[in-house]
Amino acid sequence: MSKLADFVKYEADEKKEKHVPVIDAPDTVKKGEFFSVTVTVGKDIPHPNTKEHYIGWIEGFVVPKSGVAKSIGKFIFEPEVTDSTATFRIRLEEDATLFAWGYCNIHGVWENSKAIKVE
Repeated sequence: MSKLADFVKYEADEKKEKHVPVIDAPDTVKKGEFFSVTVTVGKDIPHPNTKEHYIGWIEGFVVPKSGVAKSIGKFIFEPEVTDSTATFRIRLEEDATLFAWGYCNIHGVWENSKAIKVE
């Protein structure tokens, strides 16, 4: 039996691929203090936003060092009138990895991640 993760796409170089979610967040944050995490699909190479080809949603997750994944939210976008950018306000108690998924109605689900250090 297949898992969804088997179909998620990754790409290390966003400059070659417009579908990879780009995560903008500080490398280091203060324990327990809120900070912003902005995720954009098509940051360096704009993604089409037409009825035929669009980003449908961005979803964020955080996996603390202790290992239990938590959703930080999901933004749903409509074709033609929205920009595929989502900003989350979160706080961490320990080092963690942020994960972002972006969904293109033609090319599927794409993932990126970023490690965050907590002081």
